[in-house]
Amino acid sequence: MKIIPAIDLRGGRCVRLSQGEAAAETVYAENPVEVALQWEEAGAEMLHVVNLDGAMNLDDRANLKALERILYKVSLPVQFGGGVRSHGDVKRLDELGATRIVIGTAALENPILLQNIVDEFGDTIVVGIDARDGKVAVRGWQKTSDLSAIDLAQKMAEMGVERIVYTDIARDGMLSGINLDATREIAEASGLWVTASGGVATLDDVYAVKELEGYGVDSLIIGKALYEGRFTLEEALDAAEE
Repeated sequence: MKIIPAIDLRGGRCVRLSQGEAAAETVYAENPVEVALQWEEAGAEMLHVVNLDGAMNLDDRANLKALERILYKVSLPVQFGGGVRSHGDVKRLDELGATRIVIGTAALENPILLQNIVDEFGDTIVVGIDARDGKVAVRGWQKTSDLSAIDLAQKMAEMGVERIVYTDIARDGMLSGINLDATREIAEASGLWVTASGGVATLDDVYAVKELEGYGVDSLIIGKALYEGRFTLEEALDAAEE
């Protein structure tokens, strides 16, 4: 199982939010490039970089500049998402060198656009499915739809999407543990590769998600637990290998 450290960008800085709430922000580093290099040196195989301002329809120029610097300085593959809502957004990120591009809101609101993007960019495109009480949330988690996360995942599979990032919003940044049942259910129902996210608190969570590999859950994003020193990336990598 692959462990993917998260770097959440807001105003060009590395931050973490609790349940996606902008008011519940903790700044961990002014320079996210230094954080990216730290994760690379610790053995990360991939980075998950999130443009929080873009997701919230705010000025995200500082975040995009930070992404450019990360891609220039770090040799790791980068998975990038947040505010990716047009063909132009995807093309620009692809040209910058993002290995995976995560689309969230557009997957629900503009399926024709998504289909065109998937047809052109293939497995570069990952769909982010963020759920609140089982329903899909969009636009930086500020709006909750009537569509279930499982139904959206199944639709994505029909469109040729190969991977989703699944996040339980209620657990994100709360250090309350991964929603294992929901993660397993969405993997089983869709048949897609699933990257789990949201709520990792201890190494027990890493071991527990590893038990879901047989369902197609092959990777885990970890954010706050690493930044708060609950365990090290090296320890998480070791747990994922055991």
